[in-house]
Amino acid sequence: MALLQSFAISSPISHYSHQPYSPPGFAFGSVHPRVHSSFNGQSLCLPQSSFPRRTQTRRMARVSIMMIKPTIQFIQGTDEQTVPDVRLTKSRDGTNGMAIFRFDQPSVFDSSGEVGDITGFYMIDEEGVIQSVDVSAKFVNGKPAGIEAKYIMRTPREWDRFMRFMERYGNENGLSFVKK
Repeated sequence: MALLQSFAISSPISHYSHQPYSPPGFAFGSVHPRVHSSFNGQSLCLPQSSFPRRTQTRRMARVSIMMIKPTIQFIQGTDEQTVPDVRLTKSRDGTNGMAIFRFDQPSVFDSSGEVGDITGFYMIDEEGVIQSVDVSAKFVNGKPAGIEAKYIMRTPREWDRFMRFMERYGNENGLSFVKK
């Protein structure tokens, strides 16, 4: 009881009422004219506190999503401009699959002399990089004519990730899916 009385004395309301705490429905003595009880249909009116208002700021985590144009690269940092023909195969149980990309006259041949050698097959989008080293070049009369790249998906998770990339890449480059 002493704790409640000391709390009531230090309470901002106690400066106006000077009354001990009374449970709802009970009244002891008179109420200060500036304080009205809400228990008898009257609203409680208190003067503004002299304490400065504490504004509560929420710290929210900011998520930055960079919209990266989906692209394919053979040399890191150099985007391939040629849109490939893509063929997909998937096992009957859906656990693995393969994508075969065929590029006719890819632009990497134009810039490979000045930029460097083909180091792999990189599919880049906002989620990251999917890569493969299964890349082969096709030559006609000693001149490069095309590139074939394979990406093997060994799990359903890899398949789903690849399909998200292909959806973005297809939308950006006008590709459509045709089931045969």
